[in-house]
This record gives sequence, structure tokens and C-alpha cells, in this order.
Amino acid sequence: MPLHVELVSPERTLLSAEATMVQARTIGGGDIAFLPGHAPFIGALAIHPVSIRLTDGREEIAAVHGGFIEVSNDQVKILSDMAELSSQIDVERARRAQERAEEAIRRGDDVTAQAALQRAHARLAASGRPVA
Repeated sequence: MPLHVELVSPERTLLSAEATMVQARTIGGGDIAFLPGHAPFIGALAIHPVSIRLTDGREEIAAVHGGFIEVSNDQVKILSDMAELSSQIDVERARRAQERAEEAIRRGDDVTAQAALQRAHARLAASGRPVA
């Protein structure tokens, strides 16, 4: 039996699909993979790509900017304040955001710039582009 996966942001449902595996990174817990039959789980998501292996063999990758993941009864719910599917990522915009964040870090604006840099890296990684 496959997993039913829903990736939801406040604006809309980005993905509702059947999958064989979901990989995510949690805060304080590291990387975790979910397969059918996984024990119930709730975790806080890090700013990082989430990989969803669909039942037809394709892989859908999303840049997830924090949020929560809940797994129960072969249902995976990913709730994020902001998430983008790889096909929807504007790579040039992400590169510009990365450059702005790196410059802000050099000027000493650590906290805000670090979060912006993490988001830019997640977008670039999800889009399949190398993170410089």
C-alpha cells in the first residue's frame, strides 16, 4: 500500500499524490525517510529540500522552508509556511537571494541573513542546481 502525501502551504495544496517514500530533514533529528507502514511520527522540518518518490517512479522535490511533518496510517502531511516544487523555482531569483544573503553575512547581519541563505540553498538544491 503506498503512502498518500500532501504538501500544503497557507496559499494552497502544492502536491497530493501517492508515493513509495518521502525523505525530509527534521530540526534536531536529521534526515529521515518514511516508507509505507512507518510508525506514527510528528516532527519540525528544517529549511531543506523534501524528496517524494512517486508510485510511478518519478521523484518530486520541494524546497520546504520549515514547518511540520506528520506521518500516520500511511498518510504523510507536510505543512509549511512556505514551500516550492522544484519545477516552480526561479533559479536566477534564488541565486540573487543567495548573493544578497552572503553579502549581508559579510556585513555582520547574521541571524536574518543566515535564514535567507538557508532558504536560497534549499531552493537551489531542490531545483537540481549546484549551491555555490
